[in-house]
Amino acid sequence: MAMWVQQVGPGDVLAYEDGVRRAYAEAFAGPPWHEDPAEAAGYTERLREDARRPGFRAALALSGDPDEPGSAAVVGFATAWTTPAPFPATRAYAAVSSLLGPERTADWLVGAREVDELALSPEARGAGLAAALLESVTASAPGGRCWLLTSRSAGAAVRLYRRLGWREVPAPAGGPDLVVFLGPGHPGPARREG
Repeated sequence: MAMWVQQVGPGDVLAYEDGVRRAYAEAFAGPPWHEDPAEAAGYTERLREDARRPGFRAALALSGDPDEPGSAAVVGFATAWTTPAPFPATRAYAAVSSLLGPERTADWLVGAREVDELALSPEARGAGLAAALLESVTASAPGGRCWLLTSRSAGAAVRLYRRLGWREVPAPAGGPDLVVFLGPGHPGPARREG
């Protein structure tokens, strides 16, 4: 059985909604997320709104026979969009802004490609699909400016992003369990900020 990554448009990603919901549930059921199936259903409702965001990008990791598109099953996905100005205060945005401060938030994140979700079913891990999904939704980021947020408790994800050249933004000791990463081509900050 082959596995591959395919970019999809905003309308097309919704055609795969059942597979996205299943991949989300499988990816985030275990630690540190411990999400239940209702949260996966909530994600697909949010996806309908997210698909209308400016700069929306989506990619699917598929498994099956590439010559028979109807046989492909979603085993993962990634979504991204352009972070708006002013920087939002909903969801985890307020914590990000507090962590970085208003000036760095505006300089580094506003107008950049924001990776919202990256999810892979456990059986699809270890095949390079996470890296391919991430590359698919960030490759065209203007000036290489892309970023993402994850939990420090998500050790495998943190290690993946570091291995792929994403840079962790320094945060004060004792801060929230959040990690902001800037993409490998993001122009700021310098690797060691003082």
